[in-house]
Amino acid sequence: MNELHVHMKECAAEAARVARGVRPGQLGDPTPCSEFDVRKLINHWVLYTSHGLEHRALRTPIPEELTERDFAAEEGWAEAYAAQLDRAVAAWSDPAAWEGEVDLGFAASPAGTIAELIIKETAVHGWDVARATGQEFRVSPEVGELLLKVVEENAEMYRQYDGFADPVDLGTDAGAGGGTATAFERALALSGRDPRWTP
Repeated sequence: MNELHVHMKECAAEAARVARGVRPGQLGDPTPCSEFDVRKLINHWVLYTSHGLEHRALRTPIPEELTERDFAAEEGWAEAYAAQLDRAVAAWSDPAAWEGEVDLGFAASPAGTIAELIIKETAVHGWDVARATGQEFRVSPEVGELLLKVVEENAEMYRQYDGFADPVDLGTDAGAGGGTATAFERALALSGRDPRWTP
């Protein structure tokens, strides 16, 4: 099994768990992404990390109707997201999905690179949703190291397009639990998020 696919599956399962923990009354609450409330963040998260993930594997464009859909307003959206994540992960189980490049419309990148970026989106925005709704987004140390690598390699590009804020200085002992920051927490900080953020 492709190691990246294993990490993708882990993050998808955790994203589904966090989604199921969101309560309807929290949709208007603030998130670590200052431009998004919980509803807007969920819509972005669902679109790109489940539907987008499947379409990238299949090399098909994301339908325009999906980009305008208010997923969070739909009954049972969390279960629908979990099911779509399963379909997306299954699409990447085909070895052919990992071959060649993925055309994003404005550029093309190797399939493995695109998969890494979407795994990062799943986990980082999953953490945003979790924190905003009183939950935790948990990843294995191996996934944490992958996320740190992906953020390190792409942080400046994201900042050029306002995808990341300026990095957060964690100091020496500034993990969310008060101890040394984990690889995932360092990735969050480098992406402009404070691992200690609370609503």
